[in-house]
Amino acid sequence: MVNSRKLAGIAIAAGLTLAGFMAGPAAANAAGTPCGGTGSVTTATGTLGDGATYLIQCPAGAWNGSLFLYSHGYVVPGSSNPATDTSDSQTGDWLLSQGYALAGSSYAMTGWAVASALPDQINTLNAFEGAYGKPKQTIAWGDSLGGMITAGLIQDYPGRFSGAVPMCGVLSGGVATWNTALDAAFAFQQLIDPKIEVVNINDDTINLAEAETALAEAQATPQGRARIALAAALGDTPGWYTTGAAEPAPTDYADQEQAQFEWDSQVDFPFIFDFRAQLESLAGGNPSWNTGVNYFQDIAKSTDLTEVKALYQTAGLNLNADLRTLNDAPRISADPSAVAYLAKNVAYDGEISVPTLTVHTTGDGLVVPENEQAYRSVVDRDGRGYLLQQLFVDRAGHCAFTPAEEITSIQVLLNRLATGQWNIPDPATLNDQAAALGAADNTLPPAFTRYSPAQYLRPYDLPPVFPFPGGGTSAPVVP
Repeated sequence: MVNSRKLAGIAIAAGLTLAGFMAGPAAANAAGTPCGGTGSVTTATGTLGDGATYLIQCPAGAWNGSLFLYSHGYVVPGSSNPATDTSDSQTGDWLLSQGYALAGSSYAMTGWAVASALPDQINTLNAFEGAYGKPKQTIAWGDSLGGMITAGLIQDYPGRFSGAVPMCGVLSGGVATWNTALDAAFAFQQLIDPKIEVVNINDDTINLAEAETALAEAQATPQGRARIALAAALGDTPGWYTTGAAEPAPTDYADQEQAQFEWDSQVDFPFIFDFRAQLESLAGGNPSWNTGVNYFQDIAKSTDLTEVKALYQTAGLNLNADLRTLNDAPRISADPSAVAYLAKNVAYDGEISVPTLTVHTTGDGLVVPENEQAYRSVVDRDGRGYLLQQLFVDRAGHCAFTPAEEITSIQVLLNRLATGQWNIPDPATLNDQAAALGAADNTLPPAFTRYSPAQYLRPYDLPPVFPFPGGGTSAPVVP
């Protein structure tokens, strides 16, 4: 079964409807009190109107007038869900030492926290402003699900933010992400285990157990490994799993497939075969479809195509025959209202209005780096590419950044806000800057790299914007 610690920080969601907030006792006591300058870091906590909690920290020294609003990642349903205002203690300590204030909320829901994440973050910002006054600048940042929320915040509340740092975010948007997950699940179902449910899941616990058993059995045979690789390739899952380990050689197809098996068994399958049930419940139906998908065309664009061909040849299987099986299988249609829900929570229109710096590892098998291409594409389409820059870290793992890499990335955005121009150092310089922060912040050698992500296989962008009733600018299109 899934290890909840491995899922901490996993991202996938954002919401829109603004709810009222109710400041808790700590915030009420802080009203009218300056943020910072007391000689020690101060903390304020409170509760929002929907039950979410928030956390605010002010620096020990003088506050420089800037606030970092942090959006946390996925929390496994039933797990502890405290408010948090930083990705890790070292990065938070550095920001506080530089005079920045920090804030963040818990969200009122765990799991697919779509309906509460954005309004809870905005109301945390409201709570901060009510206690300490309006910041000179507010920077949205977050990782994984929080990276997605960060991009949603600057899209739907552009007047509240000065800049953003979405890290390892689901920047293809919710609709594209779950369509991609469906493709992988569909291939696994059709070629390995027809008993599993890929949509309209009745019992998520039983469904996941069935899928995990079938995965382990398939991994024991060359034919099963080839088909696992094919399913993984339909989502561009990288053949690199262990953080800190060297990437398998380009022709080491056995190790690449073993890494994809690890992504499936340790991280991805709980989302595909278990957590989807919560999404469908919230959306009121199935929001994903593969009608009209040509799997011959999709696999031809996959970064894993060479690996899949080699493993099929080793196994004595006919790849074209399996692709025909997928193309000829009965297709899955989406519930239009569920698609609209997921598009609202959240897909992207490209209409960013503040400097935005994204950061991603190249070996991320949960939120694959092709998400960055999807986001770049829609931002460029809408003529806002000059506001977007993207950094990459050459490492396996989801959100597997060191504090030094996060701090160095944040400094790039801060420089853009201070000067009005992007100054993006080359990877070697970025690595030198990260290394200079010291051993404590460099838990792994810094690994910024030049990288161009491949095309996202199943993109879904919002069209030119128009306002939703009640606020927001996203405009869902139902297939």
